[in-house]
Amino acid sequence: MTVLAFISVSVSTPITRWPAFVAFFLLLVAAALASKIPLLLLFKRALIEIPFIFFAILMPFFGTGEKFEIAGIELYREGLLAGTSIVVKGTLGVLAAVILSTTTTAREILRGLERLKLPAIMVQIASFMLRYVNVISDEMERMKVARESRGFVATGIKHWKVLATSAAALFIRSYERGERVHLAMLSRGFDGNLPSLDNNKATQRQWATALSLPGLALSLSLFFLVIGW
Repeated sequence: MTVLAFISVSVSTPITRWPAFVAFFLLLVAAALASKIPLLLLFKRALIEIPFIFFAILMPFFGTGEKFEIAGIELYREGLLAGTSIVVKGTLGVLAAVILSTTTTAREILRGLERLKLPAIMVQIASFMLRYVNVISDEMERMKVARESRGFVATGIKHWKVLATSAAALFIRSYERGERVHLAMLSRGFDGNLPSLDNNKATQRQWATALSLPGLALSLSLFFLVIGW
């Protein structure tokens, strides 16, 4: 919830209010340091957004409206603002998500989504995906070993048919495994809702800690709005 609230504040802040975004970035760095996350690790994991940055870089060259020139290159003002907004807000969102994933286990994230009233079926799908992704990965590795033990080595397009057949076989095995798991659950009284093993309520201190980051972000956004920055 903290991450979602922080991202909501940053997304709703106009990109022209750049001091607020500098403050948001410093808040995330402070949160990473408080969580004992190495900054190098934080920024390495944030590199996942690079493909989207390439798209945003092209936006100032296309569009309509006011133009201006930089170093002999004509740029569109609206496109530049939109591209900058995507890069800045996207980077803040990715950094916040990296901090969340680094400090919180997958099970705790799913429990939090459940408490936020995310549809139960979506939580269950995500839960089973996390539980069985390693099983499916091991199955894929065994199929790879079986192919190589028979002298198969993929070297070009001519071997794509074999790889496609293997992918189809893996899909069928995964589907059948899912059917068996579902039948096993029904035989044990599954009624559509997974039992919750953790009914502990958050303490006031935990709420205060969780709301400190989005609260500071919102306060800074309103402060810069009032002073006109």
